Amino acid sequence: MTALGAKTWVFSGGNVPATSTGVEPEFTSRDELCLLNTGDRDAGVEVTVYFEDDEPSGPYRLAVGARRVFHVRVNDFIDPHAVPLGVSYGLVVSSDTPVVAQLTRLDTRQAELATSTTLGYASGG
Repeated sequence: MTALGAKTWVFSGGNVPATSTGVEPEFTSRDELCLLNTGDRDAGVEVTVYFEDDEPSGPYRLAVGARRVFHVRVNDFIDPHAVPLGVSYGLVVSSDTPVVAQLTRLDTRQAELATSTTLGYASGG
């Protein structure tokens, strides 16, 4: 199948909520990067995180198998630097083959949890 998507995705509105309610890990507040690789070869992905008052962090290296979907919590970006909770950030996702990317937030700071999903800005097919 043809690799759908783009090689670069940009997300400007990240912010992992600092608190959670409910059972962990299912109800841990989080931002989650979701990647879809429809192509016939594995995708090598690098994520760079940008902050309001700090230098960028990364790259965080990921692999997305051919014809697979991959989800990773931004909370789990630890090496080379843990993404701090409750701090605004932006992401640049770069892939060596086209992928589709979205960012999902689960906010469980209150018992009435909220979720939202956004498709990023795609650049470079």
